[in-house]
Amino acid sequence: MANHFRRTPIYLVLMQAFAAPAFAEAVATPDPTPVATASAATTVTIVGEGKTRQVQDITKEDLMKVVPGTSPLKTLDKLPGVSFQSADPFGAYEWSTRFSARGFNQNHLGFTLDNVPLGDMSYGNNNGLHISRAISSENIGHVVLSQGAGDVGTASTSNLGGTVQFYSSAPTEEFGLTGGQTFGSNSTSRTFARIDTGLLSTGTKAYLSATRQRTDKWKGSGSQNQDQFNSKLVQQLGTNNKLSAFFNYSDRKEVDYQDMSLEMINRLGYNWDNYAPDWQRAVNAAKKVYTGGVNSLDDAYYQGSGLRKDSLIGATLDSYLSDAMTLKTTAYHHSNQGQGHWYTPYQASTNGLPLSIRTTEYSISRNGLLSDLTWELGQHTVNAGFWVESSLHTDTRNYYDATGSQDTNYYLSNPFKTDFKQNFTTTTTQFYAQDTMSFMDNKFKLNYGFKSPSVKVNSVVITGSRAGGEIKASKTFLPQVGVNYAMTKNDELFASVTQNMRAFQPGVDGPFSQKQVAFDLGQANLKPETSTTFDSGYRFKRNDFVGSVALYYTKFSDRLLSVATCAGIVGCPSTLVNVGEVETKGVEAALSWSLAKDWTLFNSLTYNDSKYKSNYVDNNVVVNIAGKQVVDAPKTMFKTELSYDTPVWFSRVGAKFTDKRFYTYTNDASVPSYWIADLTAGYKQKSFAGLKDFSIQLNVQNLLNKQYISTIGSNGFQATDPNGTAQTILTGAPRQFFVSVSGKM
Repeated sequence: MANHFRRTPIYLVLMQAFAAPAFAEAVATPDPTPVATASAATTVTIVGEGKTRQVQDITKEDLMKVVPGTSPLKTLDKLPGVSFQSADPFGAYEWSTRFSARGFNQNHLGFTLDNVPLGDMSYGNNNGLHISRAISSENIGHVVLSQGAGDVGTASTSNLGGTVQFYSSAPTEEFGLTGGQTFGSNSTSRTFARIDTGLLSTGTKAYLSATRQRTDKWKGSGSQNQDQFNSKLVQQLGTNNKLSAFFNYSDRKEVDYQDMSLEMINRLGYNWDNYAPDWQRAVNAAKKVYTGGVNSLDDAYYQGSGLRKDSLIGATLDSYLSDAMTLKTTAYHHSNQGQGHWYTPYQASTNGLPLSIRTTEYSISRNGLLSDLTWELGQHTVNAGFWVESSLHTDTRNYYDATGSQDTNYYLSNPFKTDFKQNFTTTTTQFYAQDTMSFMDNKFKLNYGFKSPSVKVNSVVITGSRAGGEIKASKTFLPQVGVNYAMTKNDELFASVTQNMRAFQPGVDGPFSQKQVAFDLGQANLKPETSTTFDSGYRFKRNDFVGSVALYYTKFSDRLLSVATCAGIVGCPSTLVNVGEVETKGVEAALSWSLAKDWTLFNSLTYNDSKYKSNYVDNNVVVNIAGKQVVDAPKTMFKTELSYDTPVWFSRVGAKFTDKRFYTYTNDASVPSYWIADLTAGYKQKSFAGLKDFSIQLNVQNLLNKQYISTIGSNGFQATDPNGTAQTILTGAPRQFFVSVSGKM
């Protein structure tokens, strides 16, 4: 065990940390300057001052105004270019969560937490985990969104589009206890407790927190529950070196909502869901005895659910090697166990019941190391580093006997049948280097650099007929060039061009989900997806307002399409091919205006035109999609929000318009546009009844109780759906009320 630990990346960082104090005594470098935050007029930094790309920041204050437990991805929905959808009020139900920026969905974006990669946040994730499991929302300090392209040093091999970087809050300098309690619709109860040690004489500060959330679904039967533990330690080493480490654990169990179609909504109603707890009706339906408007096996199932357990640990050492040179090294480990349950009427149990429990079972074990060296050299700021990761991922499809209506929302064992089991070993290496040059007294900046990603995936088939073998995606030179020109201290222009690559994905989907013969025939011609993004804009700030306008163009090449041979829920093998290009162009604008003392108006506008440029062939039939709008990419979005904030009272009312969205490649089926409004109001005091930073807050989501379609593509997208029968959409939650109380001791 000890020898194994010495080989892990975290061990190397800790050894570097313990060696650092002696070296640090000879160094006299101040701590790095903090990143500038928003002005008092707004909690959204929409300027990204000095950056060569479109960059925006959601601060802690903005995160605190939403319901505790809300996914920070949902908070980003107010920013230009961003579309967020989920069937639950918290935005945390992972089967339904969809996040996109400038027409790129989350599978084509990059996500990190304190520099640790979170993968692409897809439901059957093979290389990461959702932010809602990675850390409690109360412990997030701020979020940085780059809509077009992230920095070359971002630890991601899926960011064809932008990146989202989450940063946890630091332990406080003073000892304290923080608590919060939320109650609300659907029997919601969320309890949060945190203890901070304060700054100790040893130069140490740390916190521990625990979160317990229980909530019922807003329709149908079942709950969506989560328990979390977070911890973080910051240790000063010598004068100018710092070690920070965290350990986070999550245990999440969520019962699914039924995937719908437009035809089902018309026939069965907006609030239709699965049969549970009516066991007999599910058994009858499995025997094709239908009641109450049901006319097929897939109109409803007894129940479905998702279970996930995650442990995430990371350590970062900031070393100041000289007045001009700093080294930052991060090591991490992530382990995951998961099961997705589905009561299937397509496979009988061995005990005679006409349905069984089908599972998709996951495990992940990732170890990684990132290192970044920054060197100030006259007019140059040189930055170089690397990222390496080794990941073992296992996917299994099992079947278990159904025994009745008793709770089975736990990890099952001893299946009676296994369709497939695959082990995937993924090795990722990425080197990057960049230089930022400053001219004209820092008014003009030129940034240029590149990265060299290489991702090799090896599949070993344990059971079943899915493909085994090896596939590699790599690019020696992916450049990024950007400029920033400060015309005045309040006005600046920026422009950049970036190339990126998305690696092939192991897991339930991807190249290895095919039959072996299909994989062997197609592997040689399969290319990784790539993108080239042009980003330009203007930022400005005045006494009463700040804002930005950005123009962008993206060419997305070698798009991969998985052609399924049966319904998505059945999960049979598919064929993966390159099907051509997508072209995206658009404009986005944001403005935060201080109307008067304590009053702020925030607006963001997006126009995004994403179109397929190439037709493709399916079973020798040409599918004509050239010139069609990209699925789940609304052309127009508009967000408006009025805020009132005093030392005692605060309120916020906002509304967002989302344009219609297509869920077929041929654009013959879509869901309508909609407006959704939300309200926040509360009372706060620096000191109240022995508590510090006391607040009581009311949140009303979907204020006008609008019926709308939230998620589309839950079971994938279709070439065509002329009759509206594709079960791949989910309805949004109705009006919800939540009251939260928090304070510190």
